[in-house]
Amino acid sequence: MKLLEGKNIIITGASRGIGHGIATAFAAQGANVAFTYSSSAGPAEALEKELTEKGVKAKAYQSDAASFEACQELVKQVLEDFEQIDVLVNNAGITKDNLLMRMGEDDFDKVIEVNLKSVFNMTKAVQRTMLKQRKGSIINMSSVVGVKGNAGQSNYAASKAGIIGFSKSMALELGSRNIRTNVVAPGFIETEMTEKLDEKTIAGWRDAIPLKRGGTPEDIANACIFLASDMSAYITGQVLQVDGGMLT
Repeated sequence: MKLLEGKNIIITGASRGIGHGIATAFAAQGANVAFTYSSSAGPAEALEKELTEKGVKAKAYQSDAASFEACQELVKQVLEDFEQIDVLVNNAGITKDNLLMRMGEDDFDKVIEVNLKSVFNMTKAVQRTMLKQRKGSIINMSSVVGVKGNAGQSNYAASKAGIIGFSKSMALELGSRNIRTNVVAPGFIETEMTEKLDEKTIAGWRDAIPLKRGGTPEDIANACIFLASDMSAYITGQVLQVDGGMLT
């Protein structure tokens, strides 16, 4: 028996990196996957095809998670196509790193809008259908940076810490209807984005991690499978740090 057999899942920002890893792992566990992308149509179409070949229903939607209206429209469309939404994974996110003294207002606002407001937008959009069903699992992607902060990432850290506060509040608000809200806080995950860093920097990161390696998108996806499945039926309001012991 696959852990997510027949569950319908929305993942925001899944055309690459961690979102891509979550989408493929969910499909392998029998989930039907609706996922969004902002601009990379090619990779999104390729992912839709890859997921469909696993024998599940999959569909890509171009949508801006930072737009309240776009999220309302997206959920309406997904409900028409999939009929039910069992799990929401809020994964869309960006970085615009800089020291505060050099950070422009736009760089702060944009990161808060895409990373944090998107979680409000999407949760609000799926809330009604999950309340009607009296069940649902919401998984919000934060970061170890949201737990401990990081120099040069005040905007990103604020957005990711905000996600934790929002999620704990949703766990309290929605728990009586059997809707669970949890957070995954990835550490140093090796994706296309980190490939741009020089090898010495990456080696330094790895060395500082107790497990002596960077994480993979699959490591994050496995934690999400657990939180999306009925195996975590009595878990809500938690922050699961998937960081190789980085914050221990």
